Amino acid sequence: MKRFYREVALAGTEGGWQVTLDGRKVRTQGGAQQVVPSEPLAQALSAEWDAAGETIDPGAFPFRDLADYAIDAVAPAPQAIAGKLLAYGETDTLCYRAEPDEPLFERQEQVWEPLLSAFEAREGAVLVRVSGIVHRPQDPGQMERLYQRMLAEDPFRLAALEAMTSLSASLVIGLSALGEDSGDEDAARALWRAASLEEEWQADLWGRDREAEERRARREADFLTAWRFSRLV
Repeated sequence: MKRFYREVALAGTEGGWQVTLDGRKVRTQGGAQQVVPSEPLAQALSAEWDAAGETIDPGAFPFRDLADYAIDAVAPAPQAIAGKLLAYGETDTLCYRAEPDEPLFERQEQVWEPLLSAFEAREGAVLVRVSGIVHRPQDPGQMERLYQRMLAEDPFRLAALEAMTSLSASLVIGLSALGEDSGDEDAARALWRAASLEEEWQADLWGRDREAEERRARREADFLTAWRFSRLV
């Protein structure tokens, strides 16, 4: 699509901020007014529009896509989003370890256990650890606590949480990335490395595949984009 505007600006409006293109207020892909809650997020959205060349690349608007999703999909149904994310908590990557006599188990204990223990202390929820692949259900009361925790978030941070959780296959990683302890990008990258521990272990053991490496790099970039989005909110 060819660029159809000249000037990108910001306008304060009821409920937050909105990008304007030649004075026209931007709407979401679903047709709603794209009003975001913070000026920094609005500035990031504005920068995406401003950076577009003569031909607009739809893939160059990750913040816009997350904002649209928050408004069009998350805000009308936060319970559904929180319920979907709770399924990741039921089978959280960080809770499923190798057998204790396997070398991978020691590595998982070193990397995952401190993160999981810190998460439990912060969120007030205790999760069951499992050795092997046989599923063990989490305590319903603990899951309800996490469900209510997610419902307390605004739609924009909940949208970021969904992206980070699904990419990492871990609600623990997602909520940790959303927390105050991951206030810089190095901390967010460390969380991604923890989520990727098993993949990296297998790659080191059996060799690296170029396509798999590229997929991991794209997923990491998407994770960090969602993390940055949550901070701008």
